[in-house]
Amino acid sequence: MFGILNINKPAGVTSRDIVNIVQRVIRPMKTGHAGTLDPLATGVLLVPVGRATRLTEYIHKASKTYVARFELGKTSDTEDSEGLVTPYAVAAEPTSEQVQNVVDGFQGKQWQQPPVYSALRVNGKRAYQLAREGKPVELKRREIEVFHIQVLSFSYPQLTVEVNCSSGTYIRSLGRDIGERLQTGAIMTKLARTAIGDLQLQHAVAPEFSSPADVEAALVNPLRALAGFEQLVLTDLQQQELMHGRRITVPAVVDSLVLGVSSDDELLTVLQRVDESDHFKPIKNFFPS
Repeated sequence: MFGILNINKPAGVTSRDIVNIVQRVIRPMKTGHAGTLDPLATGVLLVPVGRATRLTEYIHKASKTYVARFELGKTSDTEDSEGLVTPYAVAAEPTSEQVQNVVDGFQGKQWQQPPVYSALRVNGKRAYQLAREGKPVELKRREIEVFHIQVLSFSYPQLTVEVNCSSGTYIRSLGRDIGERLQTGAIMTKLARTAIGDLQLQHAVAPEFSSPADVEAALVNPLRALAGFEQLVLTDLQQQELMHGRRITVPAVVDSLVLGVSSDDELLTVLQRVDESDHFKPIKNFFPS
């Protein structure tokens, strides 16, 4: 098997729980997930299967789209409704225009402080583990990019937004920051991931598989999750060279990392530019054996 499952993760289960469901069916074949969703969240969870697990680092880089609901007038140590929720003293309820202006201000590149209750590692330990033990957690700010953000609905204290953003963006932290600018506080109460790259929630499947055949039938082309990468259709001669680990010369390619594909849209290899030359070497091959 070589492909990706676009799974609609239900609320109340972890991303690892979904992987375990797939793993039990296809064992000993490898699987994993690309992009964790908290138990509170629902929606698109991509589960690479077989050799596609080697693409996880590239899938992580794909843009993601979310629909999130926040409740103003509250704060939380976890930045969502599952933590210790505290009322926030709001001097004045914001108007729709004020909310719109503040939300619009989050479009573009910015620095974000990750939540203390996150899976990021601090000295080899998960941040949320240290936080639960009452130990201090220091996480560095990270640069993110919000490509598009839109207010879907607002009726105080409920605010719903749609966000298309770079990998590594914490939506509950985005809500926290929106609440700070509005001087109302905010906690995330609902989150649905509606897309990763070109893979949409409307085409996601339920995590219900009883046989390897069920899994194989649900697999999608890995290129669907790698839409942001430049592609190069390889000639037969180029394929032969790359299969043997040799470099090829491609003057027309712009990016330093490119996907080598067949004429029938099959991923064959991941190529990397050698220094600043026109030479590319294969770093991950997926040629049929």
